[in-house]
Amino acid sequence: MTRNLLEDFEARGLIHNSTDRAALNDALESGSVSLYHGIDPTADSLHIGSFIGVLAMRRFQDHGHRPIALVGGSTGMVGDPGGRSDERNLLDEDTLARNVAGIKNQLARFLDFDGTSENAARLVNNFDWTGDVPVLDFLRDVGKHITVNQMMAKDSVKSRLESENGISFTEFSYMLLQAFDYWWLHENMSATLQIGGSDQWGNITAGTELIRKRSGGSAHALTWPLLVRSDGAKFGKSQAGNIWLDAERTLPYEFHQYFLRVPDDDVERMLLQLTLLAVDDVLEIAAAHHAAPEQRLGQQRLADEVTALVHGAQAVEQANLAAAAMFGNADLNVEMVESLRGIIPETTINNADYDTEQNAVSLLVACGLCKSNSDARRKLGENQIAVNRVKRQDTDLKRSDLLGERYLLIQMGKKNRHLIIVDG
Repeated sequence: MTRNLLEDFEARGLIHNSTDRAALNDALESGSVSLYHGIDPTADSLHIGSFIGVLAMRRFQDHGHRPIALVGGSTGMVGDPGGRSDERNLLDEDTLARNVAGIKNQLARFLDFDGTSENAARLVNNFDWTGDVPVLDFLRDVGKHITVNQMMAKDSVKSRLESENGISFTEFSYMLLQAFDYWWLHENMSATLQIGGSDQWGNITAGTELIRKRSGGSAHALTWPLLVRSDGAKFGKSQAGNIWLDAERTLPYEFHQYFLRVPDDDVERMLLQLTLLAVDDVLEIAAAHHAAPEQRLGQQRLADEVTALVHGAQAVEQANLAAAAMFGNADLNVEMVESLRGIIPETTINNADYDTEQNAVSLLVACGLCKSNSDARRKLGENQIAVNRVKRQDTDLKRSDLLGERYLLIQMGKKNRHLIIVDG
């Protein structure tokens, strides 16, 4: 089925609210539109909650429109009250600079910033146009166009006013700063659309109002539903257990495993919103998944697609090999075991020591799985220890036990694994 861009967003569940839909659709169908999406650099990495916005910009660019990724160097110093119950910690300039650099590197993996392209993406930092604006000029040129009544009516402000912690004037002013961003980009980079999560609706529409009142221009807004965790909380950079796009913060294997474990009810929505698969392809995958949910076809495809987008095809291969090594039924091989490096703890022993000193008891103590020789012997006797996924009760480890002549995968119970590497 052929869909235009807004119809595609609708089919993916990516429209929570928008300004006049017909007018927005006409603008998108009439030619290339410059749109922007803002990201506060409160961490040096994006997370899976912000990935919807990144892919939204990518979807617009794939349809011929020009995305402007705004990294909020100024607004990051203030903090957005939307979706929060308490005040955000303010960041110093050095931390902000480091965070901005990290986000820039990640965005370049998903958006085409090639300057020769007609709809090349642009990366901007709002500190460049707000950092030197005198406060009196800001109050005169921005503040007078947006009433306190309007600001108080916004959900992001109302929820904070009703909370135990209230809202500071610093965060209250965030809406004005974001409105100023939209106006500035409209005037200087022809931006006529701002996109964002549903918690940004009040801030975005404040920008459309400022453009109308200050410049007599017309601008559009579009928001999508927030991606929420299983406990109902949104994916935020301050949330514990967050899923980061940075491989050092969340290992590609852990990233892949997260999507393998999503509930059946979330599979279709995540395939639609977090991958670049066509809507009709997703519906086919979802139908196959619902026909045999025990096979977890949807979770496997979701994990593979999102991990490939973020970390590349090789990371998908390694993640699947590692999962096969730990949970699969196929015979363990060297390639599987090597995929576990960096994922589970490992201990290296000298080649000569394996022949003369090492046995199951000493290895279990050396790698920390057991506290003492007697503890190791007891757990071996209780059938709690597996070597290369085979339960062992004896203490003799032979050269033939090594995979590839150098690896042993030792497991205690269901979750505790350790890789022994014989080297030298």
